[in-house]
Amino acid sequence: MKNTEARSMDRVHRIQAHPLFQELWKKLQDAEKDRIFCRHTMEHFLDVGRLMYIYSLENGAEIRKDVIYAAALLHDIGRYEQIAEGTPHDIASARIAEGIMKDCGFTLEEIQAIQNAILGHRKKESLTSEDSLTAYLYRADKKSRNCFACPAEPACDWSVEKKNLWIEY
Repeated sequence: MKNTEARSMDRVHRIQAHPLFQELWKKLQDAEKDRIFCRHTMEHFLDVGRLMYIYSLENGAEIRKDVIYAAALLHDIGRYEQIAEGTPHDIASARIAEGIMKDCGFTLEEIQAIQNAILGHRKKESLTSEDSLTAYLYRADKKSRNCFACPAEPACDWSVEKKNLWIEY
């Protein structure tokens, strides 16, 4: 890995180690420990980041790797607030992400782009967005789920059209 790339990923490592991120991530893991459907684990966050990075490489998008992974790590961090208080997790995640990213050295422009992607990651129209970060986050979040290998798939309320019933990216 190039030194500049390694240094840029330092901000992502700071997100993962941030006290608020750690607190909310642990609360989320505890809240979902008995959930039979898709859980919001570190594997999910990283799978989303990896898919987003693949999409950006395939399309020649000039999105920094640390911005992609920041969006992936933070897109569902508000899920615990949704469970505990009913706040839609995209709204909670975007709000929470702002403070964490400020603490981790992201610019105002990067913070706004990541917040916009987080706010759009549940909206199907994001697939056609001219903002590729938002489109990649939406697509990766959905494609990261391995419904074809999930024992709870028959009971899942996702529509057949939405489920990933074969290996794809």
